[in-house]
This record gives sequence, structure tokens and C-alpha cells, in this order.
Amino acid sequence: MNTITHPFIAPGSLELRTYQLSIAMKALEGHTMVVLPTGLGKTAIALLVAASRLYNQGGRVVMMAPTKPLVEQHLRFFRQFLSLPSQDDDTLVMFTGETPSGDRAASWKRARVVFATPQVIKNDILAGSYDLRDVSLMIFDECHRAVGNYAYVFLAQRYLETAASPLVLAMTASPGGQLEKVEDVCKNLGVARVESRTEHDRDVAPYIHEREIEVVEVDLPPELKQAASDLNILVDSRLSQLKQLGFRVPPRQQLSMKALQELNAQVQEQIQARESSGYAAASIYAELMKLRHALSLAESQGSRVLASYITRLFSEGSGGSGPKATARLARDPVFIRLLERCMSWKGELHPKMEILSRVVKDQLESSPESRIIVFATFRDMVQQIVDHLNSEGIACQRFVGQATKDSEKGLSQKRQIEALQKFRAGDFRVLVATSVGEEGLDVPSTDLVVFYEAVPSEIRSIQRKGRTGRSGKGRIVVLVTKGTSDEVFRYVSQNRERSMLSGIKHISPQSQGLPGQRAQAPVQSSIGEFAAQGPQVRVDDRETSSKVVEILSNMGVSLTLGRLPSGDYAIGDRVLIERKTARDFVDTLVERDLFGQLKALAESAPRPVLIIEGGDLYSARDIHPNAVRGALAAIAVDLGISVLFTKDEEDTAQMILVLARREEGGERERTLPMKRHGHSRKEQQELVIASFPDIGLKNARILLDHFGSVRAVVNATEEELLAVRGIGEQRAKKIHELASRQYL
Repeated sequence: MNTITHPFIAPGSLELRTYQLSIAMKALEGHTMVVLPTGLGKTAIALLVAASRLYNQGGRVVMMAPTKPLVEQHLRFFRQFLSLPSQDDDTLVMFTGETPSGDRAASWKRARVVFATPQVIKNDILAGSYDLRDVSLMIFDECHRAVGNYAYVFLAQRYLETAASPLVLAMTASPGGQLEKVEDVCKNLGVARVESRTEHDRDVAPYIHEREIEVVEVDLPPELKQAASDLNILVDSRLSQLKQLGFRVPPRQQLSMKALQELNAQVQEQIQARESSGYAAASIYAELMKLRHALSLAESQGSRVLASYITRLFSEGSGGSGPKATARLARDPVFIRLLERCMSWKGELHPKMEILSRVVKDQLESSPESRIIVFATFRDMVQQIVDHLNSEGIACQRFVGQATKDSEKGLSQKRQIEALQKFRAGDFRVLVATSVGEEGLDVPSTDLVVFYEAVPSEIRSIQRKGRTGRSGKGRIVVLVTKGTSDEVFRYVSQNRERSMLSGIKHISPQSQGLPGQRAQAPVQSSIGEFAAQGPQVRVDDRETSSKVVEILSNMGVSLTLGRLPSGDYAIGDRVLIERKTARDFVDTLVERDLFGQLKALAESAPRPVLIIEGGDLYSARDIHPNAVRGALAAIAVDLGISVLFTKDEEDTAQMILVLARREEGGERERTLPMKRHGHSRKEQQELVIASFPDIGLKNARILLDHFGSVRAVVNATEEELLAVRGIGEQRAKKIHELASRQYL
């Protein structure tokens, strides 16, 4: 085997592949996107480019990937093949959110190569923990994610603006089927050229292993056909209601996601025009979405997950506190008939589960050392598959994301990594995964990949297929229920894959000067210097996913990230800001404890501020305008919170900057929020006692009537305070503690 010879690559370790070397040499000439089928060594190309930049340019390399397991995988690869002078544990480091930010800042100074998820790097940049000036190469793995507000977009912009000698390497196996999206990704990352290879290229063909794709067609059993028929009756009924309200509706057979989005656009247009039909239609549309999901479960998933979903909808709708859409469904006779059907089922009716079990058993019998990955869209189906295979003596584990949803607990990133390590080591043979397992998992001996259902996304389809055939012949089995959305999704993904390959050819190696090309910018140290001199704002770390924080950083505001007990932005010790979009404001008013949240805000700072951003409060949801007006009045008058309205995230950031500059304008007298000029002495006494936590004017008057003076209230013991009507244990304790506490 011929190997790469390079001063910074371990001798005799990395196989020489001509196409990898060719792509790496091109990538060293300018900001480049590499599009390469999974299993053909994008990480090896990243290693070649990183080694060359470190050898010729010095500085440090930052390599980012969307998930911690993928980041850890890249770190293992570089530790195996990269060989830097005096390399030690501090040379190659992995940054995670679990590592304290101070430790990350210290590690950054010593590290030559940093591996991280993008949000961690973004947070550190926003907080000013370090900058990107001496980063000589920034690598964006799974770069097709660089759209919208994903952290890659901000980091690429900041890197290209501040680095002394920037170079971007973007990598993906599946940039998407739409040329516009690929160009958007290139623009967002500053990419000037695209280097791509397909499995049919001459220099790649010797390294391609055969992948056999087998489509197993499955008949929908009669019981589930009856359930699907009930669901279709319900869908037809809702479409008819929308048509009667004057909306253009497609036939049920053409009710694709695109058609639903177009229908929703009509609904939102009516709401914006304050038409009552829009509000009624919004609720019916919500029913349609629930019914469409149920139909998908019936056709592609199975009877158990469908029964669980229908039962949950009925429980929500009949409980009295659920949305109107669910309540109407729960009263519909056809829905009740469907519920009764579901309740009568015993065991799993859909044949996919038994077919899956047989496919897995056959693979393990013919090749006991095999590794098998089963992909399913929904978590409850993942758990059902795991339970079924384990019951049949097939050792398997689930692989899902971190978030906990309903009764299904997520896997922490640490447990995700442990599961992959055990899978690679052969501790179990079958991994059952949701979409979190699609991107970049390196399990070289995966011999079989099973799609429990077809997926319409060409990106997800390509990534799933890429889990096999990496180091030997691979097999892909797709389970498709005949005459259902399974068949539609299968053909959609096939067509989109062909479109993507065709599109890549049009922007392939010779493409220079893409629409998104950015010239390499000279170092602009003024941004960092301005940030150090700008006004200071403390930001809740849960806000960093918003554009507001990015804009504040770009405007030179000095940001401190951390967890705020209340509010989203704190300025000095007086101003505390809660930011809500118009939709979030109304949702919190209806479904959550808006006033409890804002009461805590008002008690936490002398100058509480609520910023309501974008949209129209009165059309954000089907709620009477007077309810919104009443809430705004109570917030401003009863809670003493200043309510400000902004147009969008840019406007919000500008407003926060203005507030910060006002607070920075000089030393201010720290006054209580209730202080006013012209109060009588009696009113002043009431306001002093009312300022104690959770007291207010009503209780202040009760206390003063009981004790006779402010001094007597302050000097009262907890027992004496408890004796006052309306002053419970918590209030008594708060008054006594605050009155007795030393001022520090």
C-alpha cells in the first residue's frame, strides 16, 4: 500500500489515494466545498489540508461537526494520523458544553487543533473568550447545515472578517438537490469553488464497494386499511370545511407537505387581514396536520404507535385543557370509532416488524460478525424495534438524540459516544437509530442498513445509505408499504438524488467565482478592539441561538454569557430585559405562566423591560384582541414593566444597544421602581413596605394597620408577622430575612 509522506503525518499510516490528494491540493488554493460520497474519506482530505496549513502557515486549525459523537470521531482520526512536533494531550483538544468556558479559553491557548460542535465555539466567540485571528484553517463538516441561523453561518462570517490568513474547508456527502440551496451554503461559508466526485469517477471507482439495494414491498393489513379509511374520511371533512370558508384546497390525494404549506399561507394571509375565517381555518389546519401524521403512522409505522398517538390525542382533547383542534377531534364520531378500533387491537399488526426481524436474523446467521443499523423516523418506533429484537435474542441498542420527548428519554452525548464504541467493538450487533445516526458515523464493518420506512429527503437517504459499503460489500434494505406514502417518498428521494448529482456537475471542479464567493479579508482587529470598548450586556446562554446576540457582538457590545435567573439580557444592575416574539408572547399567555414569568422579572430588577419582537400580537393566534390588550395593560400598570415593540431581530439588538449606552452614560442613582414624586407620607410608607418581595400595596396596608409604623414592621419577628391576616409563612420569612440581612 502506498502511503502519504508529509512531515506532519505519521509515517506509513495514511493510504495514498490520488483523488484525495488532488482534492486537498485544490482546497489549499482557496475556500472550498468538498462533495464526496460517504465512506470515501472526507476526513482524510481534512487531515491533508490541516497538516499542510499547520506546516506552512502555523496558527491553529478548528474542525467542527454537528454532533459530539462525530466530533469525537474526528478527534480519534487525527490523533491516529497527525504527527506534530512535541504533540501531547494539549495539542489536539475537544471542546464541549460540559467543559467550563474558562477551561476552554485556557486550552485554546495551548491547542494546535480544536474539535468542537459549532455552538460551543460560537458561544465562546460571543463571550470574548478567544478570537479567530490566528486560525489558519476552519473546517465545516456536514456543511449543508450552513443555512438560516445555524452557528456555521455566523462563525464563517466572523472568521473571514477577522483571521489573518483564513482558509475555509467545507465538507458534505449530500449538499441537497436544489442548486439554489447549494449556492446559498457556498455564500454563507464564503466558498469560492466546489470539488466533487461521484462513485462513477475514474479515480474514485477502485475504492467503491458494491452496495446492493433491495426494496421489500409490504401489504397494509385490513385492520390498518380500515383505520386509514377513517382517517381519510376525517381529512376529507376538514378539507370540505376549509373549502366552505373560501380557501383553495387540493384533493386529499394531492395533499403533500408543499400543498399544506400553500394552504397555511392562505390561512395566514386571512389572519393578517383580520378576517374571522382565518382564525377558524387555523384551527382546522391544525387538525389536518394531526390527521396527516396519524395517517403516516398507520401506513408506514404500525398499529401500536398509531394506537398510542390516537389515544394521546383523545386524552388531550377530552381533558378540557387541550387545544380546540384536539377537542373537536375527540368529539368527532368517526374519530371515536377509530379510537375503538385501536383499543381492540392486540399486538403489532403491521408486517414490517416481522420482516425486519427476519432480515436481521438472516444477516447474522450468514455473517455472525456483522454490524447492522436500522433507521426509523420516530423514537417510539425505535424503542418498539429494540424491544422486539431483544425479545427474540438479538442484542441491540437504540441511538437517539439528547432531548427528552413525552415518555421517551433522550441519550446524552456521552451515552451516544459509549453506544457507538460498544457497537464498533461488537458488544452488540444491531444499532437502531433515528436521524441522529445519519450524519458521519464511522462504523467500517456495517454490512446491512435497513430503512424501516422510505424518507423523502435526498440528504437523509444518501446519508443513511452511506453507513454501509465503507470497507466491503454492503446491503441496503428498504421496507415500503404498497400504495402508501412510503412509495411516494421512495420515488421522491430517488428523483432528488438524481437532481443533486446533476446539479453538482454544474458547479464542479472548474466552478470559480460562485455567487457566494468572498474575497479573503485582511485581519480586522478593530472588531475585537471595539468589542472590548463597547457597552456591556449579560446574556442568558439560552439566547445564543438567536440572531440578536450575533448582531450585538458584531456591533461591538461586550457580552458575558451565563444563566440568568430571570430575563434574557441584563444591563448593569438596573435593567433586565425579557425578549419574546409576538407568537411566543401569545403562546405563553395562553399555554404557560406568562404573568408568573414576568412577575419574577419585575422582582429581579428596578427597571424591568419586556421587548415584543415582530409580527402582529392580535393575529398571532386565535385569541380575542381584548385578552391581549388586557395582558399588556396588566404588565405595564400592575407589574410596572416597560413594554417595547421592535420590528425584527436587528431592531431588537439596536434597542438593547441604545438601552446599554444610556445605562453606561454615567453613575445613576439606584432607585426603587415604585418611587414617585408628590406622594403623601402615608403613601410613601405604603410604598416602602410594598417594595418587600411578594408584598404589594394591599398587604403593605394590612401590615401598617397592624403594626402602626414602618419601623415596627421591619423589627417584627417571623412569629409576629405570621399572626397578621394574609401574611403567610413565605412572606413572613422573606420580610424578616431581608430586614435582618447585612448590606454587602
